[in-house]
Amino acid sequence: MKIGIAQINPVIGDFPGNAKRILAAYRECIENGADLVLTPELSLVGYPPRDLVFKSQFVPKCLQALDYLADETREAPLLVGYVDHNHPTRKGKPFRNAVAWLENGEIKHRIFKTLLPTYDVFDERRYFEAAEDNKAIEWNGKRIGLTICEDIWTEDYLKRPFYNHDPVEGLCAHGIDLLLNLSASPFHLGKPLQRRAMIAGIAHKAKVPVVYCNTVGANDQLIFDGHSLVAGCNGRIAIQLPGFSEQCGVVDPFLSVEDDVELNAPDIAQLHQALVLGLRDYVAKCGFDSVCLGLSGGIDSALTAAIAAGALGGDKVHGLTMPSQYSSKGSIDDSMTLAEKLGIRCNEVAIGPAFEAIKQSMGPIFEGRPEDVTEENMQARLRGLLLMALSNKENHLLLTTGNKSELAVGYCTIYGDMNGGLAVISDLPKTKVFELARWINRDEEIIPWNTINKPPSAELRPDQKDQDTLPEYEVLDAILELYVEHHMSADEIIERGHDESTVRWIQRRVDLNEWKRHQAAPGLRVTSKAFGIGRRMPIAQRFVG
Repeated sequence: MKIGIAQINPVIGDFPGNAKRILAAYRECIENGADLVLTPELSLVGYPPRDLVFKSQFVPKCLQALDYLADETREAPLLVGYVDHNHPTRKGKPFRNAVAWLENGEIKHRIFKTLLPTYDVFDERRYFEAAEDNKAIEWNGKRIGLTICEDIWTEDYLKRPFYNHDPVEGLCAHGIDLLLNLSASPFHLGKPLQRRAMIAGIAHKAKVPVVYCNTVGANDQLIFDGHSLVAGCNGRIAIQLPGFSEQCGVVDPFLSVEDDVELNAPDIAQLHQALVLGLRDYVAKCGFDSVCLGLSGGIDSALTAAIAAGALGGDKVHGLTMPSQYSSKGSIDDSMTLAEKLGIRCNEVAIGPAFEAIKQSMGPIFEGRPEDVTEENMQARLRGLLLMALSNKENHLLLTTGNKSELAVGYCTIYGDMNGGLAVISDLPKTKVFELARWINRDEEIIPWNTINKPPSAELRPDQKDQDTLPEYEVLDAILELYVEHHMSADEIIERGHDESTVRWIQRRVDLNEWKRHQAAPGLRVTSKAFGIGRRMPIAQRFVG
């Protein structure tokens, strides 16, 4: 038996387009000898559809597209993820996360998801009712267990058991020869290896092959890496499709496998691939053709520009360098050098005259008061104004360039450098920004080495350096990881040897700046806990801990 794996990139709510993608992959797999073709979770819908499912025509149009796909299938079954109605006589949520078994022009079977994740970035119990049971399907002389994503993420693989039963154990108890999983498992650093270990463990424990089809592409803040795979009954990885691109593969899961195939890229390469894919899909799926951004000569804007050029091509990226009286000539030169190396357009517009005009306008109100962060923010907001003007005039998507470290402690200006439609590196700690920039330069200088090596500075006052205000980034990022990603209290972090005053300053800054993050552009998630969709903190609160 040969199984076709259709690792596709759906667009949420684009039922005609998604149906075409599914059919093209189905036919490609059949041409390559597949007897059955597997697509990802909610492949006809796109994941996650969120509150679109409540629109009156969303599910009916989904079912209409499903009928179309059924009409196009022949003897080789096609397994499609979709949203179904809950039965009107049943209690519970109105919809089901489902998979349809399409064969010879008909919907032969409908299987519903059993475990509905409602944690971190997931909110499925808001919409879906869980299946009460899941029975194997007999086909081609085999008993096939069919599962959807979370159905295989049970207590052995989560930090704590979220569920009272294990769908895989239930299927195995009744006897299966093959386990299939349709998945939409989002990426973060380390996730592909975690999945490999999990699926290999399931195959070894159940003593059946496991075929895992994961979606690929980016939807808003979530990036899906693909990396679909097959594990033999001995737990060895027989095949793994390349990550971060649409792929089709055909494999016989019952063939003997002696050695694991290797994962195709190290973490830092996966990080770059994820950000490139995330930006490219956000731009395309939101209907844009090009982007713009501010180029300061600093590492954050340089890295963002490099990712944008890699995602869209240099001709689709427009940079603007906006010097003030505090900008060094080196920063302007670095911006222009970067633009030349990336093949992007870059214009220079000085903000000095406008800055002086605003100060003069506010002079009667501010008279007798020294310059402070107010004047620094004026400069950032002037730059934000110019970038938004460029975005509006040329219909570019404006990219923000702030990193996770700065966003965490509020070292950024609302309505200034936070202006934009997508925050490309907002989930990258500053130390990871440097690491990725050096990786991009591994073979040749793309980002000017001067940009990477010079001390970071916002250049909003004379001789300003980031570390005038912030702890060293290695210290800041280490504490932020413990506080934000691992939810540790200040006391617990201090017990690990970190300076008490530094820890409490960081804690206070993170908590105080929640209001800024609520107004920030959506950011691409690449760590296990990003600001945004997976972290829901109140703004008005007084808890300290």
